[in-house]
Amino acid sequence: MASTRDVLAMLDELIALTTLDEESPQSFKVRAYENAKLGLESHGQDWLGYSIKELTEIKGVGKATASKVREFIDTGRVEKLETLRAEFPPEFAELARIPGVGPKTLKLMRAELDINNVEDLRAAVAEQKIRDLPRMGAKSEEKIGKAIDRLGLTGKDRRTPIADAMPLAERLVEAFLALPSVTDAAFCGSLRRMSETIGDIDITVAATDPGPVMDAVRDRSEVHEIVVSGDTKTSFLTQQGLQIDVRVVAPEHFGAATLYFTGSKAHNIALRQRAIDRGWLLNEYGLITKLDDDAPDDAEPEVIASETEASIYQALGLSFIPAPMRESTGEIEAAAEDGAPVINELIQRSDIRGDLHYHTDRSGDGRSTVAEMVQVAADMGHSYLAITDHGEDLAINGSNAEEMLEHREVIAKIQHDHPDMTLLWGCELNIGATGGLDYDDDFRALFDYTVASVHSHFDQTVAKQTERLVAAIADPTVDSIGHLTGRYIGRRPGIEIDVDIVLEALMHFDVALEINGSLNRLDAASDVVRRAVERGVKLVINTDSHHTSELGRMEYGVLTAQRGWAPRDQVINTWDTDRFMAWVSSHRDS
Repeated sequence: MASTRDVLAMLDELIALTTLDEESPQSFKVRAYENAKLGLESHGQDWLGYSIKELTEIKGVGKATASKVREFIDTGRVEKLETLRAEFPPEFAELARIPGVGPKTLKLMRAELDINNVEDLRAAVAEQKIRDLPRMGAKSEEKIGKAIDRLGLTGKDRRTPIADAMPLAERLVEAFLALPSVTDAAFCGSLRRMSETIGDIDITVAATDPGPVMDAVRDRSEVHEIVVSGDTKTSFLTQQGLQIDVRVVAPEHFGAATLYFTGSKAHNIALRQRAIDRGWLLNEYGLITKLDDDAPDDAEPEVIASETEASIYQALGLSFIPAPMRESTGEIEAAAEDGAPVINELIQRSDIRGDLHYHTDRSGDGRSTVAEMVQVAADMGHSYLAITDHGEDLAINGSNAEEMLEHREVIAKIQHDHPDMTLLWGCELNIGATGGLDYDDDFRALFDYTVASVHSHFDQTVAKQTERLVAAIADPTVDSIGHLTGRYIGRRPGIEIDVDIVLEALMHFDVALEINGSLNRLDAASDVVRRAVERGVKLVINTDSHHTSELGRMEYGVLTAQRGWAPRDQVINTWDTDRFMAWVSSHRDS
């Protein structure tokens, strides 16, 4: 049976393909699907068993969408979606990722130039054919060509953005865990290590009977083509061409298999060498003793550890190494140290005390009220929360000074309902082309907390981009820099900057660097985080949530911070309220 996540994923695909079909993300049908998805996400009860009539009683869900939801739950398919998939195959739909290629332009390219995939588009750019299309030109053509190269959309080793891969992997794991014979399940590989893009998805399932698991895999709605079908392994391709490998192992081998298939290759080699140094062997079945050459034929090696990853690391004399760190960049040496301080001090999800980049419907792109957003933060146990709706310079989504003052009054009233949480009236300021910020200096100084971010002017030189960031960092009203490069992984390249200069400025002016937990961003990237850690730059992990359903992003932000070796005390939103508020005050006064 479909899960709620499966249904929401179906609606996501329906939204994306309908946008192409209707040639606009603002069409009635697209907005209807989006509203329905938001309504279902926000509904507090299990709606999988609802009738069409009951579904329409949920806010935002119309009859047509309710019918499709019911059709998917009952059959695993939606006729309308199948029709759209045939009209817009994955290699064509992928073109919508490229900046400057909107749905109208995309359909025009197909009609006029027979462009059906990235290779066709790249060839058309090389032959200077794009510039002759309506609403295009030489400059637009040049930008499209650069975007194709920077996004890595060509070549044999095609990669899938983590934002596309992670939700699918999580849905599959959730489905397998619901099977009676399954004792555990986990996605592995580069996805578990929080790589920004992945080649395929590896899932390891521990089960007492592999048959039902393999049957469940083959029955999934995501299956487009079965590549391998066996008793304990099934590989399939999704509609988008992403390969999923599902392996079933005995429960006693789950830890070893998960460790092995998580990698990285270099990390595994180092672990195996450590085992060999102790006279043992390490493989996907466990850490075992090595038999002597003169051992009897019926002798069995002793299993030292296999059920859990932690037991294997412990047997090898290492602290447990979180998956995002397993890239053979010194983590094994760090885990072997006396007390393993790097590992022991690493940021954990449980350390987070608040969220400091948080939107409500005061922002044009926000979709939940202040009360709703504050309540879900309270339910998560946050001690403080900075509500940072968009500043006035962001077209459509921003608020002018008068509206922001009214917003402050709303926040103040809601504060009374949450005496155990400190609510901060904040703002996400826009960093202009030369580093200018929204509002005048005196008004910006009124905010309790600010995050300054790049939302425009992505085509400037490295020097100019660096200068604009440093100018914003130097402003005394700025507390943190949000999503450093403004990138959308696999969809929009971020600005190019001199990272060392920016980190030096952050350190000098005591401004925090955000790790944005949105899977589309994960910005600052983990390699930048590690450089920031080495310099002592303060960090902050935020969700950048615009809806109550998005607070789970904090987990991804923490994992990205772990990949960058961030210690908890360097992350300002792990501090208690008094310490955090004292820092905000002191760094503004310095």
